[in-house]
Amino acid sequence: MERLWTKPYILLTLAMLFLFTGFYVLLPTLPHYVKELGGSETDVGLAAGVFTLAAVLFRPLAGAWADRYGRLPVALLGLIGFVVSMALYDIVKGIAALMALRFIHGVFWSLSTTAIGTLVTDVVPSSRRGEGMGWFGLAITLAMAIGPMAGTRIWEQFSFRHLFLAAAVLSVVPLLLTLVARVPFRRKEEKERLRLFDQSLLSVTAVIFLMTVSYGGVTTFVPLFAPQVGADPGMFFLVYAVALTAVRPVAGRLADRLGEGAVIVPALAVTVAGLFVLYLAGGEAGVLVSAALYGFGFGAAQPALQAAALRIARPDRRGLATASFMIAFDLGIGIGSILLGWVSQFAGYPAVFASGGGFVAAALLVFAAWVRRRLSLPASAEASGHTGAPR
Repeated sequence: MERLWTKPYILLTLAMLFLFTGFYVLLPTLPHYVKELGGSETDVGLAAGVFTLAAVLFRPLAGAWADRYGRLPVALLGLIGFVVSMALYDIVKGIAALMALRFIHGVFWSLSTTAIGTLVTDVVPSSRRGEGMGWFGLAITLAMAIGPMAGTRIWEQFSFRHLFLAAAVLSVVPLLLTLVARVPFRRKEEKERLRLFDQSLLSVTAVIFLMTVSYGGVTTFVPLFAPQVGADPGMFFLVYAVALTAVRPVAGRLADRLGEGAVIVPALAVTVAGLFVLYLAGGEAGVLVSAALYGFGFGAAQPALQAAALRIARPDRRGLATASFMIAFDLGIGIGSILLGWVSQFAGYPAVFASGGGFVAAALLVFAAWVRRRLSLPASAEASGHTGAPR
């Protein structure tokens, strides 16, 4: 069996852990900073939206640059810009300047996360790609658990200046780890048009988008729905995180052994079941059962879908494949929050979860009818004959 836990893989996974922790440190605290600068509720939403918009707009370019010029230079550019952006938060003193900084920060976020994510796909053996993506995804999950809590504690006990300093220091660590990983840089030799889109990835990104629409609804509206039925929303996300953590490495190994379809189909079905249980939940027991099912389903499907995207894409377009996966994920969450927000306004929270289940069911149908057939083709990415993806 090919070796997974190499020095570059470990260091790059740790780099993503620190990078996302720095990102999540700001997530619960930035709205308070916007208010301190005199911003309104609308400005709070814009501060989040501008960052996401910049990341989505620049991800295709980040992926294309990573394929054309190499993953490492794009990662280093993104990480240096990310550190500088973090340090500038304490300097900006107006809402307009903050919005400009948020856009610039989002650009460097897209460059760094796309390039590091692609570097990981290069160092993971193709025979263990599902397992590798599963463990790699756990770094992001762990950052999601650590970052918001740490950020809130630093802000409450010290100040915003200490918060931004801590976030900047956290952001320096992935820069150092990426350099120490010593992944060789190879510029792409053949000259071809810079590609921002790969039609072969449309099917699998459609599945990812439809699945994450439900995630946008869950993360936005469970905190509002759970107290209405006597449940603690914090317990929902704790159970969800535990289930996610437990299933990801196992699901990745199964995807490598049995094929991505053998994991994705039941995982999406379990995700639908979790949302249906949440739709019917009338108390804490139902909410917690839903959290476990949703965590198992979503946690198993995500690394298997990423592995599927990488297998469909040509090896010399892994940067574009990584960017496409992240774009579909971000857009699904963002559009899901907005679209299911309208549903909640007119039909209530249970309808939100039922609608989310409908989107995941649609994802299952698209996968079964379109992606599964594509994965069975012998001329998929691994057999395309392209090698030597640039670092």
